[in-house]
Amino acid sequence: MPRLKHAFLALLAIALAFAGSVRADQLKLAVGQRGAWDTAIPELGLRAGLFKKHGIELNILYTQGGAETQQAVLSRSVDIGVAAGTLGALGVAAKGAPLRIIGGEATGVGEFYWYVPIASPIKTVDDMAGHTVGFSTNGSSSHTALLMLAKEHNITVKPVGTGGLAATLTQLMSGQIDIGWAAAPFGLDQVDTTVRIVARGSDVAATRQLTTRVLIAHADTLAQKQATIAQFLAAYRETIDWMYAGPEAVKMFAEFAGISESAAKRARDEFFTKAALDPGTVTGLPEMMADGVQFKFLQTPLTQDQLAQIVQIGRKAP
Repeated sequence: MPRLKHAFLALLAIALAFAGSVRADQLKLAVGQRGAWDTAIPELGLRAGLFKKHGIELNILYTQGGAETQQAVLSRSVDIGVAAGTLGALGVAAKGAPLRIIGGEATGVGEFYWYVPIASPIKTVDDMAGHTVGFSTNGSSSHTALLMLAKEHNITVKPVGTGGLAATLTQLMSGQIDIGWAAAPFGLDQVDTTVRIVARGSDVAATRQLTTRVLIAHADTLAQKQATIAQFLAAYRETIDWMYAGPEAVKMFAEFAGISESAAKRARDEFFTKAALDPGTVTGLPEMMADGVQFKFLQTPLTQDQLAQIVQIGRKAP
């Protein structure tokens, strides 16, 4: 009996050692704009252990916007790009780049706002005419939203690529641009003290039902890591459910973003809806392509066959 017991314990030790040596599937991510509620989904899911639960280990790289995210994906420096502008992604894919949309990241641009120093004479959207206005990078959702805002209000603005949220604030306060852009919760603690909001993404009616940001991958990466990416998406969805289930995610996000819990809660409850973050939703592509042609992201609208190849989220592209 003692020998059997020792043998059993030895086998158990070997089994545990083997289990401990099995590594989770690793994915590298390029995520646009660190510090936004929606772009924090991978970070919060990682910290909460939800990706580990699905056998996924994440390595997250933060970028200044859609163009950098696309570049990282197409060079295969990363496996998945998070929060790439939809029009930018379609424009690159239309030129033959092996880029695939694997999920929606955000529908609408309700979290965006445009702001000025508290003493600025600019008060309304119409006052923005003729002024320099920041956006992140060409083809990003902040770029598209600005163009649509100007179109709807029949004004001409001077778009300036300002990069990330903090860099945009610096350029605004130093007088390099007249109007900054931001995505909640960035800057909410400063609103009505040092800066003032002059327009919101929710003011851009044309974008309310459009998937303005997407999850992307290289076609070869998708083919080679299809099962792992499916697990990633399952963990991503579970993370969204958790983020809206209670206060724990708000507290964790506030610590991650370096903001107050009240600003974090306001970002979730006032600027983002859970439905808007559904990765299984990609809507409004015909309307977006029409704007893409006007804004010169596309030469012509993509055909249904082209969309079916580019949009790979388990269902026929709209």
